[in-house]
Amino acid sequence: MKKSWGVRIWRWSIISFVGAYLLVPLYAMFDFSTKPFGFQDKGRTFRAWTTIPGQPDLMPAIARSLITAAIVMALILFLIVPTAIWVHLKLPALRRPFELLCLLPLAIPAIVIVVGIAPLYRWISINLTESPLSLAGVYSMLILPYTYRSLSAALDAVDIHTLAEAARTLGANTGRVIFGIIMPTIKTGIVNGSFIAIALVLGEYTISNLLNYKTFQNVIAQIGRTNGNVAVSVSLASILFVLFLLLLIPTKKRRNAVLDVDLV
Repeated sequence: MKKSWGVRIWRWSIISFVGAYLLVPLYAMFDFSTKPFGFQDKGRTFRAWTTIPGQPDLMPAIARSLITAAIVMALILFLIVPTAIWVHLKLPALRRPFELLCLLPLAIPAIVIVVGIAPLYRWISINLTESPLSLAGVYSMLILPYTYRSLSAALDAVDIHTLAEAARTLGANTGRVIFGIIMPTIKTGIVNGSFIAIALVLGEYTISNLLNYKTFQNVIAQIGRTNGNVAVSVSLASILFVLFLLLLIPTKKRRNAVLDVDLV
């Protein structure tokens, strides 16, 4: 049955509104970043973009933030994902408490989290390291609500109990079931959670600023105090980078794909 014109118009109206809501701010950022860089410039210029590599502390901050994101992704892959799978498989009675525990960071303001963890990070900076990479611990806690919801939706969409029973019947151990059978099946949910981690690490400012760590967003804020064009261009470049990563997330399963796992 063909859809009525009213439904099509309503659908395209919603798509157009959401597209404008997302694209207009990006265009405004690009427009501002290409405005005259100084009194000697006439008309549009890309000098703010060309001066990005020469900004002090920017490239080291980007490298530190990307390494922190990689550490957070490793924690997701080897700690959060197996725990969520184990709870779904073996401890269904703890699903609700585990979900509430993962959603707890959403209910706690960032300033309260900083006040709570400040003594811990003071001890870490004195006795262990002053590197911003240590922020991977608190970032892993902050992304728990988003990562868990992504994993939970992927686990609910797959009959993991049948997969686990079939794998055990064929002789697979617990580690093989989790890492070799279930995790490849929920790959899309894991990838979604990983990209959310990248977006959070590259965009988080409050905690790193209050703890006096020189991260990517803190460096952008410092650049913005002296040159707004460069700060906006760096921010837009980071947004486009994250959007590019999000576009890489597979949205459709390959047709006629067969899960071939060696259980021997």
